[in-house]
Amino acid sequence: MKFRLSSFVASVVFVLCLSVNETIAQSPTENDYYRITTFQTPENEVIEACGFQWMPDGRLAVCSRRGDIFMVTQPLSEKVTADQFSLFARGLHEPLSLSERDGWLYATQRPEVTRMSDVDGDGAADIFETYADGWGVSGDYHEYAFGSKFNDDGEMLITLCLTGSFSSAVPYRGWAMKITPDGRTIPFTSGVRSPGGMGANLAGDVFYTDNQGPWNGTCGLKVLQQGKFVGHPGGWDWYDLAESTMGKRPVAPKSGSRLWVEADRIDELVPPAILFPYDKMGKSASGIACDTTDGKFGPFPGQLFVSDQTQSKVMRVFLEQVDGIYQGACFPFRSGFASGNVATEMSPSGALFVGGTNRGWGSVGNKPFAVERLDWTGKVPFEIKEMALTPDGFLLTFTLPVDKLSAGNVDNYAMSTYAYEYREQYGSPEVDHTDLTITSAKVSEDGMSVRLVVDGLQRGHVHELHAAGVRSDNGLPLLHADAYYTANRLLVKN
Repeated sequence: MKFRLSSFVASVVFVLCLSVNETIAQSPTENDYYRITTFQTPENEVIEACGFQWMPDGRLAVCSRRGDIFMVTQPLSEKVTADQFSLFARGLHEPLSLSERDGWLYATQRPEVTRMSDVDGDGAADIFETYADGWGVSGDYHEYAFGSKFNDDGEMLITLCLTGSFSSAVPYRGWAMKITPDGRTIPFTSGVRSPGGMGANLAGDVFYTDNQGPWNGTCGLKVLQQGKFVGHPGGWDWYDLAESTMGKRPVAPKSGSRLWVEADRIDELVPPAILFPYDKMGKSASGIACDTTDGKFGPFPGQLFVSDQTQSKVMRVFLEQVDGIYQGACFPFRSGFASGNVATEMSPSGALFVGGTNRGWGSVGNKPFAVERLDWTGKVPFEIKEMALTPDGFLLTFTLPVDKLSAGNVDNYAMSTYAYEYREQYGSPEVDHTDLTITSAKVSEDGMSVRLVVDGLQRGHVHELHAAGVRSDNGLPLLHADAYYTANRLLVKN
């Protein structure tokens, strides 16, 4: 009798375990697919990590807003401890970006781009040289600078925040500048407001994040192009110094208008490729990294990963070009970081390094600073991989085959649109709301894509999609069921 009772209990426990495992399998979390490792940092050091650079010898360079640069040995270790950090340089003025070229480490700091070298091999920089400094500094607390990586031609771009993030007290505040291989600084793009990070896509086009404020209804991802204007006219006084590379000052934007209306009127104005809906997708867009690893970071090769400082998260971005203009969709990706994310860098092995600070704005992550690594577990999440515009709607591509019944049911989708005012006041509410009708959802033969036919697409609007009812062919819900497509252009129906 004892044996039978024990067997009965064991059977119940086994069934309960099966039920729990099935529940876990049917209710996946972000942590099942992408794991965060928080590095231990040296005691008594405040490392507000705002920039990373993967070094040729496998070390990771980390710059802190406080003015320090550290090197981390074996940054891909399962656990990274404080003794893996060593001081490389101290005393810089708010370095926010790093890049490496020909054995030199370059730091973009507030007044200049500085290059450093460790000549004697003791692990610390011996030589510090001014590489480029062709812009002004007034002493205002907000006049920071971000830099890109070097491109194949040995050039880099920098973005210069406005004075106080509203005006431009000294030359080229509110501009992007190109730095040539010999260190010359050339005006490149006007209209920058308050950058949060920079990064290039696979095509080599450089993007930066700009933050909500005057002439920016919400945070955006913007491409930098020679002679163009990206939205904020606060730095336009310097066109008198930049005419040889920038041409004449553009026509002034009309406050209270809409971005696509003004882009039709102002030849130089390039609208944001992505508008990050405020609060829904973040509040302070920051660092940018491209997955250049061809699948080592999961099923999103070539896409951009963009941090948000306030919400301590990383977002995912799919980009395409329509009529030569960048646009696309942003998706939630990974939350739960320890501090306010700023720095974002992809390693060649497919690890995403994330660092930041909660200084100034605060953040969901309650640590004052953090250096972290995000690793793919090898499991493929069920996600909307791409959301591409079609003449009559959108083509959704998934990471796993869909259940054709749920994915083909239009009742499992909902879509609305809205815009933001393009105005000199700080930020904008959502305006011009519309509700769209999805008339059909056609699933591909292989189950990897769904073509949505949508009535009422709106140029210039964010198209907000909810697809919570869609399941994979093995019953999984979407890990993230929401997507937000910025439609700067629409395709003409045949």
